[in-house]
Amino acid sequence: MATTPAGLEGVIAGESEICYIDGYQGILSYRGYNIHTLAENAIFEEVVFLLWNGWLPKQAELDQLRHALAAERELPPAVVEFLGANPKVNTMDVLRTAVSMLALSDPEAQDMSSEANLRKAVRLMARTATIVTTYDRLRNGKDVIPGDPALGFAANFLYTLTGRRPDDVMEHAFDVALTLHADHELNASTFAARVVAATLSDIYSAVTAGVGALKGPLHGGANQDVINWLLRLDDEDTAIDAVKDTLARKVKIPGFGHRVYRTEDPRATHLRVLSEELGKRTGHEKLYRLSKKMEETVKAEKKLNPNVDFYSASAYYSLGIPIDLYTPIFAVSRMSGWTAHVLEQYRNNRLIRPRADYKGKADGQPWIPMAER
Repeated sequence: MATTPAGLEGVIAGESEICYIDGYQGILSYRGYNIHTLAENAIFEEVVFLLWNGWLPKQAELDQLRHALAAERELPPAVVEFLGANPKVNTMDVLRTAVSMLALSDPEAQDMSSEANLRKAVRLMARTATIVTTYDRLRNGKDVIPGDPALGFAANFLYTLTGRRPDDVMEHAFDVALTLHADHELNASTFAARVVAATLSDIYSAVTAGVGALKGPLHGGANQDVINWLLRLDDEDTAIDAVKDTLARKVKIPGFGHRVYRTEDPRATHLRVLSEELGKRTGHEKLYRLSKKMEETVKAEKKLNPNVDFYSASAYYSLGIPIDLYTPIFAVSRMSGWTAHVLEQYRNNRLIRPRADYKGKADGQPWIPMAER
């Protein structure tokens, strides 16, 4: 009998038209558009539209989506109250609960029509971002900043988080980062969302499952570990010694290696550049230099490449983003992919119900009376 791969590695679990990955050639594409093409040309809202619909938007379609996202940014009062009442808890716990709470105030929450689900996807995209920025403002005793309808998705996030309107370079850098994190085929959180959607549960339940899976440090939290690593290093020599010592103890270095890619993660290619540019612009170039030295050392010692988490850590730090918001920001971007996959699952649904390769005792074990156990 064939052996089931650990973690279902390499097992095809379904069909999708949303995302394609070739881990050996380092290819990632959304709906046939290579990630390099999108990172160099698209704005994030175009990527969201592409993931949901399958084609790049015309100007009128893009304007309509941007207007809809801006119109749906405001949170229900009960969610704002919840965010203000939990100032010192895990940020992903807050996000998971707040996303789930959005269903309670949505009159279309249980409407499973395709039109209603698309409207709910818009609300989830807009309000997940607002949850993250609102929570950070409230926990720090600051006034919540209303969104500016004149700003795009990336610029508005940075503005409502920091209170400062980002310049074009910082807006572009964050926009690219959102694009790079938008989707990645059947990763753990997306698969979790599709499993829930396949039961014909509502879209809020499905993406809440995605948030829960993303919280796990083996999925979404590595960039927080990376920046904590970098901040402990004094200089490039220290970085080399720390990497070698860690590897000698058979401990993994965060931000390196990937279950799918056997060459460089194509997302890391862009984030490396963003890390350097933002570091120079904001006075955090040291973080880029330390990252580069860590990358060189890990490659020399273990032949491992950086993944999407590695250079995003220093890029986010240069943007002034609090460290414990790195994973919630991952969710802000990935909400586009989760909702795209949930919508696709609904369109051609079949309950996802795999089988297990049983390894336990044979059937027919004799009953043991209580006194003899």
